[in-house]
Amino acid sequence: MGLDTKGFTPVELTDEQLAEMREEVHDRVIVARVGLLLRHPFFGNMATRMRVQNCDDWCPTAATDGRNLYYNTQFFNMLTNKQIEFVIAHEILHCVFDHIVRREDREPRIYNIACDYLVNNLLVRDKIGERVDQIQIFQDFKYDNWSSEDVYDDIKDKHDDEELEALGQLLDEHVDWEKDGDEGEGNNAPGAGDKEGKGKGKGRPTYSKDELKKIRDEIKESMITSAQSAGAGNTPGEISRMIKELTEPKMNWRELLRQQIQSTIKSDYTFSRPSRKGWHTGAILPGMNFAETIDICIAIDMSGSIGDVQGRDFLSEVQGIMDEYRDYNIKLWCFDTKVYNECDFSADGADSLLDYEIMGGGGTDFMCNWTYMEQEGITPKKFLMFTDGYAWDSWGDPDYCDTVFVIHSHHDKNLQAPFGVTAHYETQEA
Repeated sequence: MGLDTKGFTPVELTDEQLAEMREEVHDRVIVARVGLLLRHPFFGNMATRMRVQNCDDWCPTAATDGRNLYYNTQFFNMLTNKQIEFVIAHEILHCVFDHIVRREDREPRIYNIACDYLVNNLLVRDKIGERVDQIQIFQDFKYDNWSSEDVYDDIKDKHDDEELEALGQLLDEHVDWEKDGDEGEGNNAPGAGDKEGKGKGKGRPTYSKDELKKIRDEIKESMITSAQSAGAGNTPGEISRMIKELTEPKMNWRELLRQQIQSTIKSDYTFSRPSRKGWHTGAILPGMNFAETIDICIAIDMSGSIGDVQGRDFLSEVQGIMDEYRDYNIKLWCFDTKVYNECDFSADGADSLLDYEIMGGGGTDFMCNWTYMEQEGITPKKFLMFTDGYAWDSWGDPDYCDTVFVIHSHHDKNLQAPFGVTAHYETQEA
């Protein structure tokens, strides 16, 4: 996408003059990275993991793809070293906040403006480098602590194109990862220059979707490593919170499920059902008194995307639930586009889960479970669905009952159901 840089106009230079300027600017970029490393270690560590690339042919100011820092020689030449630090940190924040991918189908220019407001606000507030004033950039503290999506909506509602022109300018070239990934196969990546990054650019980088996923994973890893290297207190609060979410272990799905099931039980302690713990010492301890038994329905997705091995794995998790509790009433069935083989299991019953036959193998219709429950007059206190998350037309009825989606993570570890509670797990083979 293009960039209006009214405050910067390249001048005609001889090949010799341009070569000399490239050499000088490249050295200043390296100096700026060192400056960030000393004064703002998180940004400095992130920057040192990026290759410096001169790209005068396509980049009017600066840009990044997460692996490379691209810059225009003449634009950087008019900046101070601390302003170069500002621009480098600006690029890093676009990567950290995953701005380009989050754009989705929003109007690119307005969304890019929204992202620049947030990035520039953080840099100015935390005094990262020195604000670029050679051009009028987008920066306004009224958007502090907003999301890029909320800023986008605010800008779109309040300003027309002419007003946007008067507000400011994009500081950098926002490389459109998603678009480029769809249009190219990565032949131009990583982009430009000789091995030192001082030469003439070859063109705008393009990446395949698989390569983009790799880059995003690399950025996350770089964030974690850079924060660790920077030490406590040297990473902006917003980024620290993001890294905490990335590094903290997610709750074991079985523990989450246990909490969900326990919420349906009114329990207390009683001597009428003494606990077996402590019998060997002669002590009689109170046991749990379940005023109600566990009353849940479990549906196992057996559509065409689910194999018999995965189906049996789902079934073993159901057995684990039964082993966990002394009192339970469980309705179990399989489904694809309709419900199969409904069976009732209870702690006092003689039915064996080992004999349960998994059935299905057709298309996928999650809604068939809710249709079935309504037709049969079934209203469980908790409804569990074991699935790979490949819903067809609808995930189901969010208002019918409390629902927990237990999604096998082999395909997508970030998939979230639109309602209820989502838990992820994966087998050893996944």
